[in-house]
Amino acid sequence: MAEGLDAVKQEKIWMNGKLVRWDDAKVHVLAHGLHYGSSVFEGIRCYDTKNGVGIFRLEEHIDRLMDSAKIYCMDDIGYSKVDLVDACKEVVRTNKLKSAYVRPIIYRGYGGLAVIAKESKIEVSIAAWPWGAYLGEAASTGLSVKVSSWTKLAPNTMPFLAKAGANYMNSQLAVMEVVRDGYDEAILLDNEGFVSEGSGENLFLVKDDVIYTPTIASSILNGITRKSVLAIAKKFGLKIREDKIPREMLYIADELFFSGTAAEISAITFVDKIKVAEGKVGPVTKKIRDEFCKVIQTGEPKEWFSFIHRKTQNPQEPI
Repeated sequence: MAEGLDAVKQEKIWMNGKLVRWDDAKVHVLAHGLHYGSSVFEGIRCYDTKNGVGIFRLEEHIDRLMDSAKIYCMDDIGYSKVDLVDACKEVVRTNKLKSAYVRPIIYRGYGGLAVIAKESKIEVSIAAWPWGAYLGEAASTGLSVKVSSWTKLAPNTMPFLAKAGANYMNSQLAVMEVVRDGYDEAILLDNEGFVSEGSGENLFLVKDDVIYTPTIASSILNGITRKSVLAIAKKFGLKIREDKIPREMLYIADELFFSGTAAEISAITFVDKIKVAEGKVGPVTKKIRDEFCKVIQTGEPKEWFSFIHRKTQNPQEPI
């Protein structure tokens, strides 16, 4: 289960264009987002790499954040992509962080409680804090997961290409159910009964040397780490298929693993108490995870990182 996202108090949070004290970063109890889930957000990792302190695929995360806001008709957030990229860097730098979790959020604030939210002001905040392991030690040795009785919402009910706060009520129900039953994480099916994703992760399946992953039409979030896995697999010449995946393929898979900003690359060794192959981390999972670890340790390819401090002759030269 998730262990590492507790927001450890820092000095500053960026809020509507200004750095404010952590304890002063407050919203009104009648904020629209609190009552209706009208928020979109990102979870982004910052790593202390051999090339310097860098935020992983920051610009792509901000692109998705702004796309999410557009989908939910938050038309004028008041800040450009460049503004938000710079603000994320500023929060990490101001709090003197190296390895960190960065959480930008756009939400409808105080100003009206009609569902249509005509009078609610759009607000933007960014926080960051030290990182921990999201799925605990089991993520490296193998997770035990369960297919939840809760399914993903059908297409044209909620937009799953948006990373929205309201969408995660579905995830909460699923993960709370399976954790009560003693599992580490949930897998959800889509409304047609095909495999979708975890409560907060994308899913990959290996069968007969082919890597399968659900398509974005299976009510999944189009994950940034998912894209990274696909790029790594392509680099190694591995066969990839984005397709509809029937539930029973989970039980006959050679390997299963999650990907995500929080989960990184996390192996799965049991599904519904059924052992995945030999019940240990498989060679494809290990190959991809090892390469992903190399990326985040070295800071290469450099285009995947937005560096805050780069290690040059002056090891902490700001950029």
